[in-house]
Amino acid sequence: MENSRRNFIKNTAIVSAAAAIPAKGFAILHKDKQPDEQLIGHNGFTYKVDQNWAKISVTSTPLANCHEMVQDSKGRLIMLGDHTQNNVLVFDRSGKLLDHWGTALPGGHGLTISKEGGEDFLLLTDCGWALDRTGNTYGQSGQVLKTTVDGKLIFAIGHPRTIGIYKDSEPFKPTETAVAPNGDIYVADGYGSDYIIQYNAKGQYIRHFGGHNNTNPEHNLRNAHGVTVDTRDKNNPTLICTSREENCFKVFTLDGKFIKRIDLPGMYVCRAVVNGDNIYAGVCWSKNAEGKQFDRSGFVTILDKNNKVISNPGGAAPVYKNGVLQQTLQANNPVFMHGHDVCIDEDKNVYVCQWNANHTAPVKLTRV
Repeated sequence: MENSRRNFIKNTAIVSAAAAIPAKGFAILHKDKQPDEQLIGHNGFTYKVDQNWAKISVTSTPLANCHEMVQDSKGRLIMLGDHTQNNVLVFDRSGKLLDHWGTALPGGHGLTISKEGGEDFLLLTDCGWALDRTGNTYGQSGQVLKTTVDGKLIFAIGHPRTIGIYKDSEPFKPTETAVAPNGDIYVADGYGSDYIIQYNAKGQYIRHFGGHNNTNPEHNLRNAHGVTVDTRDKNNPTLICTSREENCFKVFTLDGKFIKRIDLPGMYVCRAVVNGDNIYAGVCWSKNAEGKQFDRSGFVTILDKNNKVISNPGGAAPVYKNGVLQQTLQANNPVFMHGHDVCIDEDKNVYVCQWNANHTAPVKLTRV
């Protein structure tokens, strides 16, 4: 997966040379429908596609990759990308750009919002993979920053080697964070050593788990791309951890004990986003009919309260046989390219961020 990502980043650099590329989607649509008329999804979770939702300028607010999006307590939609002219873009629900800031995260990747004392805070993750000024890929150690919603730095979490929990040979390239009800911070080292690292609200180390060398292989993670605190059961919150190379989520207790896995055959899922009774996730790659991962693939998947897939916007309808989910393919008329994250608003509309998708701005899916 690392090689695939580096190659995609390099290819993105070639596209970046064309400064006047429009910020609109690449979607292949039904020939008899305009973009705003296309409907996708299944089982009541159906949506109208708006590829041109974001009102931005490719000259003043250029995009490389739209990695993640969250909504703050004021209803604003905050997006993190990896273009260092503006790492963070802030939209209202109509797609109007309200603000943009940040130049220090060339590997801008993960974005989480938390509330403390009535105030919103952001956790921004730089995964360490980026492009230099000549368009060549380079890798360095990643980091996690806690900031205010307008970008004022509160503290940074750096390489775990500095506090003695990583060996010199273990890389740190974090991809995601999650915040527990008590303020504890979980960092997913998804492009590094595949650990989930738990810190308290002050950024002080508590424990780590996952990785590659557990006696029980179910405790291992392979491309631990996402981590989410699931509070649907208020009395028993859990962690949903992505093991993307295994096409599954793995569920752990908040102190790192394995509970179960949720298999999603054919789906290289990103982080789980919990909204109401449902889990939503971007699918960054999917497989073809021969069972092989392929480029320019992916969609969005939605699970119910029992962790059963009920809709795949941009993908084929879910099929279960004897209670087992069958491999899910991209739709015959593709809509998405490498779905990386989703954000759900109060009307259950979904905003989709895509990686390596020809500089595509977030796509809005209006629930119908």
